[in-house]
Amino acid sequence: MDLNETIHNCVKGNRAAQEQLYRHYAPMLYGVCLKYSKNKEEAEDNLHDSFMVIFNKIGQFKFNGSFDGWIKRITVNTVLQKYRKETYVAIKEEEKIEEPVVVEVEEDTPSLSMLLSYIQELPYKYRTTFNLYVLDGYTHKEIGDLLGTTAGTSKSNLARARQILKDKIEKTKLKIVVAIVLFCWLQF
Repeated sequence: MDLNETIHNCVKGNRAAQEQLYRHYAPMLYGVCLKYSKNKEEAEDNLHDSFMVIFNKIGQFKFNGSFDGWIKRITVNTVLQKYRKETYVAIKEEEKIEEPVVVEVEEDTPSLSMLLSYIQELPYKYRTTFNLYVLDGYTHKEIGDLLGTTAGTSKSNLARARQILKDKIEKTKLKIVVAIVLFCWLQF
C-alpha cells in the first residue's frame, strides 16, 4: 500500500482507497478505542465514529508528520469528545497526592486481557486519565486541557486509578491463592 497515494485518493472520496485505509488501520485504532471504552461494543462504535472523522478531515493532513500519529490523535479526540457530551458523576478535586501508588508486576500478575478489563471498569475520568498518561504519554497539563480540569485533578485521578487497579490485582491474586488451596484441599 502506497500510503501517500491512498491518502490522496481518500481526499478525492475514492471508496476503494477508504476501504484500504480502513482495513490497514482499523486493528490499531480499535486498540486505541478499547483503551478508552467500557466494552468491546462501545469500542466498535468509537472506531466507526473515528473513521468518519478521519475521512472527513483527511484533506487537512499536511504530510509533515506521522500519519499514524495523526489518526491516533483524531481517534483519541473523537472518543473524548463523545464522552464529554455525556453526563458523568463529577469527581471532586482531591488534595495533592504525596506518594504515587506503584503497581508491582510479578509472575502471577493477571493476564493482559484481565488488566484491560480492569482498566475498562474504571470510572470514566480515572480510565481516561490513566490511558492518556500511562499508555499515551500525555502530560498532566495536556490531560487537564483535554478533560477541562486542572493538572492537579489529573494527578489525583491517576493516583486513584492506580490504587483501584492495584486493589483489583491484589483481589485477583487472593482469589487465585484461595482457589489453589481449595483445589489442593479437595484432592485429599
